[in-house]
Amino acid sequence: MFWFLALLAYLLGSLSFAIVLSRLAGSPDPRLSGSGNAGATNMLRLAGRRMAILTLLGDLCKGILPVVLAKLAGLDLQAQAWIGLCAVGGHVFPVYFRFHGGKGVATAAGMLMVVYLPAALLAIGVWALTLYLSRTSSLAALIATPLTLPLLAWRQPEALLPTAVLTLLILWSHRNNLRALLAGHERHF
Repeated sequence: MFWFLALLAYLLGSLSFAIVLSRLAGSPDPRLSGSGNAGATNMLRLAGRRMAILTLLGDLCKGILPVVLAKLAGLDLQAQAWIGLCAVGGHVFPVYFRFHGGKGVATAAGMLMVVYLPAALLAIGVWALTLYLSRTSSLAALIATPLTLPLLAWRQPEALLPTAVLTLLILWSHRNNLRALLAGHERHF
């Protein structure tokens, strides 16, 4: 059951709502315009608030659904977290779109909502505060994601390893943003 759900999570994660919605609406491909990221933030820049919200909801659900299915199947918390990581991996490396996807932040938030809601709320709160203060979405993600690890180590240690790998994936997917931040060239809202 674990491997079936892991594959399902990856395939579901590979469904890029930003790309699909932009095609349906006749908006520019988010991978080729704006920041080049197939995610809600870039959709806000390119297609407006409605499309960004739809993208965000779709990406959140991609993280939520596989973990809920794993929980319903009776898999332990660590297996649930690995399955959630597969969904995020699908978002970052989507098989349907030549492995060029988004950064995985919203899908990771969806996964964390099921794995351990307080960690998700912490990450969302820190992300929102950092975005408000800095007007930089990538900086918000780079700060918020690692801050979930101490809380998970304390309250849900069985989910720590997959979540640590998730954090590394999110940091890696933001490597160009990190370079731009250090050079002072990162995009702001």
